[in-house]
Amino acid sequence: MITSIHGLLTEATPLRAVIELNGFGYEVNIPVTTAEKLPSPGAQVKLHTLVIYREDAQTLYGFATPAERDFFRLMIETVSGVGPKLALTILSRMSLPLLESAIRNGDVAGLSKCPGIGKKTAERLVIELRAKVGVTSGASPVAGSGDLGGGADVASAAGDIPLRDAVLALSALGYKAADADAAVRRAQIALGAGASTEKLIKHALAG
Repeated sequence: MITSIHGLLTEATPLRAVIELNGFGYEVNIPVTTAEKLPSPGAQVKLHTLVIYREDAQTLYGFATPAERDFFRLMIETVSGVGPKLALTILSRMSLPLLESAIRNGDVAGLSKCPGIGKKTAERLVIELRAKVGVTSGASPVAGSGDLGGGADVASAAGDIPLRDAVLALSALGYKAADADAAVRRAQIALGAGASTEKLIKHALAG
């Protein structure tokens, strides 16, 4: 099982990255939330991966943190009707803290706004995952300094708490959940993984 890949980023789009390692170029399917954190092509990058084997294909999926990868695997193995493509779409639309919060709070309406998800699929996500939310939120190292490039692991799941709290604060101010999530993710990229809740909120509001 390939659980991670660390090499030279040669190509990147919002849903795809190509990483060169030992003379091979590996195509990795990624969510938008991971693409946002990638360094520029030509830099070193590390992604936490899951390989999906099919009769006619082997597809590699990559994520910024082990927690995101594990939640992706939890969705496709637990929720009927959710395959890799849909699970990737869900993680592209919502960051992991917001997604877990929506499931924990039974926010079927919010989940239904993800492309490709109807009310029934949203209900299945809540029913089948609510008891498991948080199980995959252990240590979540991210390679690099402020993004996925570099080498040392510098972030943990504790870094998700300010992000989650900032999203909740913006939502309380009247932002739609998805807009609040996107604004806070942009703020986190600009300020770095160690930014406080207050700084994230101020930057998001200024943007």
